[in-house]
Amino acid sequence: MTERLLFGVIPVYGLLIATGIAVAALLCLKQEKEKGLPKDTTIDLAFWVVPLAVVCARLYYVAFQWDQYKDNLISILYVWEGGLAIYGAIIGGVIGGYLGTRRKKLPFFKLADMIVPGLILAQAIGRWGNFINQEAYGYAVENPALQFFPIAVNIGGNWHMATFFYESLWNFIGFWVLWLNRKKVRRD
Repeated sequence: MTERLLFGVIPVYGLLIATGIAVAALLCLKQEKEKGLPKDTTIDLAFWVVPLAVVCARLYYVAFQWDQYKDNLISILYVWEGGLAIYGAIIGGVIGGYLGTRRKKLPFFKLADMIVPGLILAQAIGRWGNFINQEAYGYAVENPALQFFPIAVNIGGNWHMATFFYESLWNFIGFWVLWLNRKKVRRD
């Protein structure tokens, strides 16, 4: 993988992930009043959710790439070299959200209803980092009639299925379904 940098120093993938987190937080801020939650609930809980999500994303990645880290344990801390996993981020975010809601004495599932649309949208945005870094693509596409975007992407002179795009598209659709129906659901 070749990390693409903006201005030679800012990892574009990281910038997209941060943008996704910021957009998700803004959507949560918008919903606080709709959900009857105290002002700044999003900001307060972000201090629980985001750090635990990042730590667990790293630990999940390390657990599944253990051979890469077992001989140099300090390298587990080298997050700037890449290596976060969305599954770990979700696990950590749920734990952080649960702990934060217990501390603030707020209903966990009401918070989950507020966060999930933004989480899915953040994933849709973050997936474009795979395109920028030319990673997470699918099988080779041999048929020249199918060698065009959005069916396929050209990676290093070879056409592959644009799996990052497929997931991003499904995430956008999932976001819109949840967002447009959020007021129709009566129970957490």
